[in-house]
Amino acid sequence: MGIISKGVKPGIRKLYDMKDVIYDRKWLSNAENSELYYMYRELSLSKKDSIAMKEHGLRYDITVIPPRMLGCEFVKTAGHYHPLVPGTGITFPEIYEVLGGEATYILQKPDGEGIDDVILIKAGEGDKVIIPPGYGHLTINASNKVLKMANWVARDFESIYQPIKEKEGGAYFILDKGMVKNQRYEYVPEIKLCKPPNLKEMGLQKSKEMYGLVRDLKQLEFLIKPHEHAWIFEEVLRK
Repeated sequence: MGIISKGVKPGIRKLYDMKDVIYDRKWLSNAENSELYYMYRELSLSKKDSIAMKEHGLRYDITVIPPRMLGCEFVKTAGHYHPLVPGTGITFPEIYEVLGGEATYILQKPDGEGIDDVILIKAGEGDKVIIPPGYGHLTINASNKVLKMANWVARDFESIYQPIKEKEGGAYFILDKGMVKNQRYEYVPEIKLCKPPNLKEMGLQKSKEMYGLVRDLKQLEFLIKPHEHAWIFEEVLRK
């Protein structure tokens, strides 16, 4: 998709920005502060689309994660939780689409100092993945391809990084030799493997990029009012 023009500058996540959540501390101690991934925010293909997104309180972003190793760990995002929808006790959801490459999403539901639920979803090009209310998440590129993924999210959304930073990472680390639980959490359950959900009834088909929903943003109302669309998240969490 040609939505990222040459004039658009990304936010750049560097290694030292992530130093608190890296598994391989020995490797980190001698590593240079290199660029890990790139975040392009508030993208649109036209002024008309941009206005429509603002009117509906939505934002469209693209993240690009080149393949590499962080010592013995596959490159990943910092990981974050989501803020509460004003006037509710429910956190904002988010929806991702893999535009190119392969993504591994880890979704984790916090419970005090521990984790109540952990889900791993492997997604390929065209797959859509919803982050339900109550879950934080991180994305890993465990392939040898550049991962390019898009997301729709509430416009005023601000990611909450501190809780995962304090635990020095997500509930699991994905290493070249397999997965390892993060012992900094009081309790971490066994990870559950899920497939990307079938979201055809929401106008989200594997063969169609979800940017096209800019022409029918009502379909994305669940990102703004998740408390009115509980059935969607029940489908996502069905094991």
